[in-house]
Amino acid sequence: MQNFEIRDIGLAPSGHQKIEWVRNNMPLLRGLEEEFLKTKPFEGVKISLSVHLEAKTAYLCKVLAAGGAQMSVTGSNVLSTQDDVAAALAESGMMVFALHGATQEEYSSHIEMCLEHKPNIIIDDGGDLVGMIHTKRPDLAEDVWGGCEETTTGVIRLKAMEKEGILRFPMVAVNDADCKHLFDNRYGTGQSVWTSIMANTNLIVAAKTVVVVGYGWCSRGIAMRAGALGAKVIVTEVDPVKAIEARMDGFDVMTMAKAAPLGDIFVSATGCCKTITVDHMLTMKEGAILANAGHFNCEIDMDDLEKKAEEKKETRRNIMGYRLSNGKWINVIAEGRLVNIAAHDGHPAEIMDMSFAVQALSALYIKEHHTQLRNAVIDVGREIDDVVARRKLAAWGIEIDQLTDEQAEYLESWNV
Repeated sequence: MQNFEIRDIGLAPSGHQKIEWVRNNMPLLRGLEEEFLKTKPFEGVKISLSVHLEAKTAYLCKVLAAGGAQMSVTGSNVLSTQDDVAAALAESGMMVFALHGATQEEYSSHIEMCLEHKPNIIIDDGGDLVGMIHTKRPDLAEDVWGGCEETTTGVIRLKAMEKEGILRFPMVAVNDADCKHLFDNRYGTGQSVWTSIMANTNLIVAAKTVVVVGYGWCSRGIAMRAGALGAKVIVTEVDPVKAIEARMDGFDVMTMAKAAPLGDIFVSATGCCKTITVDHMLTMKEGAILANAGHFNCEIDMDDLEKKAEEKKETRRNIMGYRLSNGKWINVIAEGRLVNIAAHDGHPAEIMDMSFAVQALSALYIKEHHTQLRNAVIDVGREIDDVVARRKLAAWGIEIDQLTDEQAEYLESWNV
């Protein structure tokens, strides 16, 4: 099996620089790299990884390789791969199968080539590696001890598979770890979505009306940052409890049908499909801007938009304009794909430092405990969250109090 020929594009030096930059800003992973170099906990273990292939992911791969892992790497979105970073990984000796702007057929081929590695551990972002094994390559399942899932959408898919009784190996829901979703989903998505929107549009956010679809952890961050930038924020939801949260956090809450005519910028982050439809678009303002922050490009109904738009043209780099039947133009960033990573650099390095530390430690947990685990979606152990949180505080030079024995006993007692 040959490496995907990405190393010949002549971009590797810039990729190495990007990886070194994030390494300097990811102290948790640096600490794990130093430990792994000494202990080699993944010696002889094959790991296949499908995560947005940019510098922070590349550094995670290098940390796992420092622990002895034999790495096979691909991306998790056709627009989020950075070719220079992929080239740098290939030059380091890893098997890399990824290309920015790949067709869907090429992308599927890269996923399958990555799995030809016959991995023991899978690190997934959106569930494409696991999905490929369960649909097209079940012959590979017997080698897999288990894996880790990075994102909300992937966990949703895995739980559906578990419910149907077809999940063939244990998967750790990394996304649901406190040190992942409380910070990555909220602060990472919140910042990186608006960094991308502002960079791609060169427009101000203040004084605009922003419609945020959903109010999960990612949407909370998006809404919070939009408000901080001076926008009026409207939230749409299907969950009554989350709708109450959004209202109590100070945002207007209404249906998408009512919000559509009011918004200037729309951002969806739900993990669901068709949250913004052409019917909604037909009621929007001239020049409305649409972006998706969910894993798959089905939250904005791009298929129907492509069919029904009377004209389309590139209005700015990474932005496609569509003229609707009523004559109005609406603008979609990054083909309706993940706006923060398909059209920019993704989450800040310090945020992904925490998420990828959880990933690395969860992969180690799978390696050490897979014989005792059932084929199910498994929560990240509290001890992993605790280790990551304490290391993060230490990197900031922050000390916190410790419970005394008396306090610990009090908290565990019912007879107070």
